[in-house]
Amino acid sequence: MSRIAKYPVDLPEKVEVDLQPQQITVSGPLGKLSMALLPVVVIARDGARLTFAPTDESAFANAMSGTTRANVANMVTGVSKGFERKLTLVGVGYRAQAQGENLNLSLGFSHPVVHKMPAGITVATPTQTEIVIKGTDKQRVGQVAAEVRAYRKPEPYKGKGIRYADEVVTLKETKKK
Repeated sequence: MSRIAKYPVDLPEKVEVDLQPQQITVSGPLGKLSMALLPVVVIARDGARLTFAPTDESAFANAMSGTTRANVANMVTGVSKGFERKLTLVGVGYRAQAQGENLNLSLGFSHPVVHKMPAGITVATPTQTEIVIKGTDKQRVGQVAAEVRAYRKPEPYKGKGIRYADEVVTLKETKKK
């Protein structure tokens, strides 16, 4: 059995779980998330806990039981606490401004860059050089942060660009004659 699937998922108060044969829906104070289930994984509810087990001894069922457990745990965390990803802009004249569901970026191009946020994702800019992306779905928050970062990745010589708040950019030495 998967080592990850051995650990049950504890359900906090105010989090409701609806188990269907092919789908699980988790709803909480921040929203509602659902996921399709594979038939090789069995989810059992024991009070305020969810347990996961593979239906057979195949490697695929074993792997999917751990993956399903991790995804459901992320769904429970998302609807109860939420996820956020922080980005930092490094460079002279690099600015960000959140306007509703749009993120306006000034990244040294001849034109401003406007990134439209998908449904369920909110963006805030506490300062002009900080971006905070929040949402209930961990995968979507990370994907939106990666898309915003892709507009201007940190370059290796001066470190200018958009980077994650916890990212360390190793700078290269310039060529010498």
